[in-house]
Amino acid sequence: MTPALTALLCLGLSLGPRTRVQAGPFPKPTLWAEPGSVISWGSPVTIWCQGSQEAQEYRLHKEGSPEPLDRNNPLEPKNKARFSIPSMTEHHAGRYRCHYYSSAGWSEPSDPLEMVMTGAYSKPTLSALPSPVVASGGNMTLRCGSQKGYHHFVLMKEGEHQLPRTLDSQQLHSRGFQALFPVGPVTPSHRWRFTCYYYYTNTPWVWSHPSDPLEILPSGVSRKPSLLTLQGPVLAPGQSLTLQCGSDVGYNRFVLYKEGERDFLQRPGQQPQAGLSQANFTLGPVSPSNGGQYRCYGAHNLSSEWSAPSDPLNILMAGQIYDTVSLSAQPGPTVASGENVTLLCQSWWQFDTFLLTKEGAAHPPLRLRSMYGAHKYQAEFPMSPVTSAHAGTYRCYGSYSSNPHLLSHPSEPLELVVSGEGADPVLSELKGSAQAQAPRRALGWDGPREAVREA
Repeated sequence: MTPALTALLCLGLSLGPRTRVQAGPFPKPTLWAEPGSVISWGSPVTIWCQGSQEAQEYRLHKEGSPEPLDRNNPLEPKNKARFSIPSMTEHHAGRYRCHYYSSAGWSEPSDPLEMVMTGAYSKPTLSALPSPVVASGGNMTLRCGSQKGYHHFVLMKEGEHQLPRTLDSQQLHSRGFQALFPVGPVTPSHRWRFTCYYYYTNTPWVWSHPSDPLEILPSGVSRKPSLLTLQGPVLAPGQSLTLQCGSDVGYNRFVLYKEGERDFLQRPGQQPQAGLSQANFTLGPVSPSNGGQYRCYGAHNLSSEWSAPSDPLNILMAGQIYDTVSLSAQPGPTVASGENVTLLCQSWWQFDTFLLTKEGAAHPPLRLRSMYGAHKYQAEFPMSPVTSAHAGTYRCYGSYSSNPHLLSHPSEPLELVVSGEGADPVLSELKGSAQAQAPRRALGWDGPREAVREA
């Protein structure tokens, strides 16, 4: 870069009132920047002006700044010139134009190029409402926010050559500020990856640091994978947790998404055997923040569209509520096959929900709303008729509706013993179902009835 350009970029460039430009017969030049027009503080950038092979001189102007103008001799074959900025600062931010001189006179100015410097303020946050996973063809809203009162927010999409989208800041009741950008329809034809910034009205070309990038996953209708936990759905803090997403479709990659989170985890698909694909997501040692509802998606390498979501998997964190619960069996923990038994979960403390787990069971815990009676809060889990499959070790937990994934400490374990052959289980179930009321319908642990689950 010439000494003249160095001085020029420090002072600023403009098409001043004393500059006379006579438009000639040649078309106006084209002005662009590499690697782009949005540059972080301290980074180098090159501004190019392309005109005609007849050009003898190129000049660059910065709007609002006084003369002198920078000039640059054209590069062979004389149809363009290069203007270098070795280190971007707020003094270089602004609106630029260029024009060139030939034997026929001066060309008309180029269209304006707006050079933006980023990194002047702390980064905002960017999140997707309701989640970063959306059905292909659907719409969503991106929220750019900050705790400080900046005037405008800007949303940029990776690979997008259109102008950034700008919205005025809106103040929230929590004293924060935000802008809501509608996005869609979302299709898998290309990548949907965004960042956002903010700036003040009086310095429109000086922006904040970028937000963390946010990627949107378009999901389709291809067959959903399955999601399971290798440790069981109820964990204590400090335990290791591995979630396994698998399918017989043969997906090449999988993502895991937790409801309410802004990001997701992605893993390549493995093939443990022919016709199957899976990915393991290890989370741990876990903390209360790992409790929640998870789903996973699969995709093929040649497609940017993800599958339909897996069924939800709830991960529950025990020991987060110190109020105690107890578990008992009525009429008792030893019962003959074919007879009835009810597991009763109780507490002196007011829980909204009780959950019942069986050691080694693959299905999720059973969940019932708490009922108040006999000066206690309780839930009854009826089993009728009892078979050998019901035998095992049970525990119960309490939880609050405000955060259903955080549980109390477990009750003392209860060992249910099933003895003898008893009556025919199918006939007993038919008889019991006809006599029982709907909230107390029979429950088989090989196939839990939805009637005993929390609505």
